[in-house]
Amino acid sequence: MSLRAENVSYGNGQFTAYFVLPSRAAVPLPSVIVLQEAWGVDAHIEDVARRFAAAGYAVLAPDLFATNGARPEPLLRERLSELRDFVDSAGSSVFVDEKARAGALAKLPADRAARVQESMGRVFGGVRDLEAHVPALLGATKYLREERAETRGQKIGSLGYCMGGGLSVLLACHDPELATAFIYYGSSPPAERIAGIQCPVFGFYGEADTRISGGVPSFAEAMKNAGKHFESLIYPGAQHAFFNDERPSYHVAAARDAFARTLDICRKHLASFP
Repeated sequence: MSLRAENVSYGNGQFTAYFVLPSRAAVPLPSVIVLQEAWGVDAHIEDVARRFAAAGYAVLAPDLFATNGARPEPLLRERLSELRDFVDSAGSSVFVDEKARAGALAKLPADRAARVQESMGRVFGGVRDLEAHVPALLGATKYLREERAETRGQKIGSLGYCMGGGLSVLLACHDPELATAFIYYGSSPPAERIAGIQCPVFGFYGEADTRISGGVPSFAEAMKNAGKHFESLIYPGAQHAFFNDERPSYHVAAARDAFARTLDICRKHLASFP
């Protein structure tokens, strides 16, 4: 399929994003906001955005690590790629196990270890303080609803992976007009935010990702008690980041099923036919 992609700015130039849509589609189109993992808007996230564009949506992937069009050096694309390679090699425990992290860093050349440690510190800050990204998220929905002729006035859904999964549902807490939200192995929102959710929420998780999947029952109960719609699937044998086909955790069966279900839900909530 022929797609049209561009890097755009919004929010008076404060925020930047990757924007892609099918080039021959009649507009306006419903849109999907694709929210990054901790590795930022990288080749994988751009590829995911193109997959949804090929399915008939306009897609915006905000670069949440950039301000006024630029990222700080520890969060540059090549630096985050280096960090991801380190985590894939050493194991995800380095994010939570200080001893394992120190041991893995000690095996690296000193200059690389310093870069990895600096980037990891900045990424940790972004993951821990998801609320700091809310202005960029609300700016993204405003941009699609009001400023882009290709999407103006159409429904918007959000989905995200890991860090972005938590951000996707957090956007639902803050934007009452959002049509649907998807969480791919992301954190649940604070209990006090749930009342703000006005759209259906769908979650996809890996059974082996107990740090995240272990919290799903309590989130489901809180959503039920608040009268909100939440559906979830926990895939047997799947790990965290099972959808990322560039990482060792990729689980093809879970990724295939989750993607098919997501497209079907988007069709029902964003772009019903005729």
